[in-house]
Amino acid sequence: MIACLRLFSALCLAALLAACASSPSSSLGELPRTPDASIEQLLEKAAASKSAEDAALLRLSAADLAYQQKDYPRAASILEQVPVESLKPAQQIFASTLAAELAMSRNQPKAAIKALKHPSLQHLGELPEAQQVRTYTVYATALEADGQTLAAVEQRVLLAPLLSGQAADANRDAIWNLVASLPVEQLQPTANATVSGWTSLALAVKTAGTLEQQQTAIDTWRKQHADHPAAVQLPGPLLKLKALASQPLTKIALLLPQEGPLGGVAKALRDGFMAAHFQAQQSGKQAPEVQVFDSSRMTSLDDFYRQAQAAGAQLVVGPLEKALVKQMAGYPQLPITTLALNYADAGQKAPAQLFQFGLAAEDEAREVSRRAHADGLTRAVALVPSGEWGDRVLAAFRQDWEGSGGTLMAAQRIAQPVELAKQIADLLQLRQSEGRAQSLQKAVGGDVAAQPSRRQDIDFIFLAATPQQAQQIKPTLNFQYAGDIPVYATSNLYSASGDVNQYNDLTGVRFCETPWLLDTSNPLRQQVVQQWPQAGGSLGRLYAMGVDAYTLAPRLGQLKALPDNRIDGLSGSLSVNSNQRIERQLPWAEFAGGQVKRLPDTPR
Repeated sequence: MIACLRLFSALCLAALLAACASSPSSSLGELPRTPDASIEQLLEKAAASKSAEDAALLRLSAADLAYQQKDYPRAASILEQVPVESLKPAQQIFASTLAAELAMSRNQPKAAIKALKHPSLQHLGELPEAQQVRTYTVYATALEADGQTLAAVEQRVLLAPLLSGQAADANRDAIWNLVASLPVEQLQPTANATVSGWTSLALAVKTAGTLEQQQTAIDTWRKQHADHPAAVQLPGPLLKLKALASQPLTKIALLLPQEGPLGGVAKALRDGFMAAHFQAQQSGKQAPEVQVFDSSRMTSLDDFYRQAQAAGAQLVVGPLEKALVKQMAGYPQLPITTLALNYADAGQKAPAQLFQFGLAAEDEAREVSRRAHADGLTRAVALVPSGEWGDRVLAAFRQDWEGSGGTLMAAQRIAQPVELAKQIADLLQLRQSEGRAQSLQKAVGGDVAAQPSRRQDIDFIFLAATPQQAQQIKPTLNFQYAGDIPVYATSNLYSASGDVNQYNDLTGVRFCETPWLLDTSNPLRQQVVQQWPQAGGSLGRLYAMGVDAYTLAPRLGQLKALPDNRIDGLSGSLSVNSNQRIERQLPWAEFAGGQVKRLPDTPR
C-alpha cells in the first residue's frame, strides 16, 4: 500500500512538473508556466522535491501564479527563494521578467530595467513567442515610465511581429504615441530602419500645420516607406486625422452675450474672432460661415442647439457664461461639438463633445512653475491675493511645482495694504531675526549693532498680484532686505498702459504674458488695434483669445487626435489636455527701467 502511494505521489509530481514547464530547447532549459494547481500545492511539492531544478521550477510557477492573482508581496517573497543564478537561461529570463513586472507593480521602473539587463536576455529570441511578448511588453513599459522614450519604441518594434488583431493595433498606437511625444529635435534617424521610419513619420506630421498639410505629409511618407508597418496600417490617431480632413468645417455658431454684465468682455472676444475670420477670407482661405447667436436672450440650451442644428452649424464657439458652461458639462453628450469660452468647475466630468478655453490664471501659475524649474530653482515662497481666485492660483502652482520636485517653503495671502509689510516680514522670517538681536542685547547688557536678516533658503518668490499690489510689494521687498530674491509673476501685474512710471519700481520682476501684448509687430494685432485702440491695453488679452478661438475651431479634432501638437496662438502656445481643456504656455518678459524686455521662451 505504501509503495502504491509512493508511486502515485511520484506520478503526481511528474504530471505537475510537466504542467509547469515547456521546453524551448534542451540547452536553454525548461520554461515555467502557470500550472493547474494552487500556490500552496506548488510550494509543498517544491519543498518535498529532491531535485533543485524541479524545486526552482515549482517555486517560479508559484511566484508567477501569485503575480497573476495580483498578490504582489507574496509573489516577490516566493521569487526571493529562487536561486536565479543557478538556473538555466530560459528560467533566468522568466525570473527576470517576473522580477521586472513586480518592480513595475511598485512603480519602480529603474529596478525593472535593471532586472531585464540580465545576460540571459540575449537568448530571448529563442524562447516561445508568448514569453517574448511578455518580456518585451514589460521592458517597453519600464523604459517609457523611466523617460527613455526612444528605447521604449525599440522594444515595441521588436514586439510588433509577435502580435495580431487588437493587440497589434494597440501596440502600433503605443509606438505612435511614443514617437509623437518626442520633440522635433529628437526625431532623428537611428540604426534600426523601422524605428527610423516611425521617427520620420512623426517628424512629417509635426512639421505640417493644417489638417490638409498633415494629410499630404502622411500620404507622401507612405509612398516613400511603402513596406513600413505604419504604411501598411496607419496608427489609430492618424486614421482619425484622415477622417477629420475629409470633413471640412463650413459653418460655426458663435454664442456670446450681447447684453448684461459680460457684454463688454463678449464684444472684445467677438471682435477678435471676427477679425481673424475676415483676415482668413482676405487671404483667400476657405473660411467657414459664422452665425452669431445671443446667449443673453437664449431661452434654453436645448432650444439653442436645435436652432444651431437647423442652421447647419457643425461647431459651436461659446458660451462665455460659466453657469451655461457648467450646464453643458452636465449633459451626457452634446448635439454639436462645442468650444466653450469659459470653464466648468474643476473635476466636473464633461461630455466628449465639449472643449473648454479661457484665460485661466491656473495656466499662468503652471507657467511660472515651469519657468522657475527650467531656470534651476527649487525652493519657493508665494504671495497671492486673499479669496477664491488666489486659492485657485496657489493650488495650481503648488501642484505643478511640487510635482516637478520643487519645494514651497511658505505662502502668504495678500490682505489690506497696511498689513503688507508685516506679511512680507513674516514670509521672510524677519521677526525671528529681530527677536534674536533683542535677546543678544539683553544677554550682553547693552546695545549691539545687529541688522535684521531674512531667511536664506528661498530661491524665488511666486507672485500673483494686481498692478497696484505689485507696485507696493517690490519696494517692500527691497526695504526688508529681500531685493535680491528673484520674483516670478503672473500677467496680472501688467496693465499694458504704456506708463513708464508705473513700472519703475518693478525692475527685475519677471512675468509671463500673452504674445498679443509682447509681440506688437503681429499684422493682425496691428489691424485690430488700429480699429479698436483699447485692444492695445489689457483688454487685448480678450481680443487675442477671440482670435485664437477662431484658429482653434477647425483644429480641435486634430489636437485631440495628436495631443502633443500645439498651436502658436496670440494668447499663448495652445494644446488640449486629457480633460479637453485648452492649456496655454506663455512667453516671458522682465521689467527694466520702466520698460518691458522680452525674454527667451521657456524650453518645452
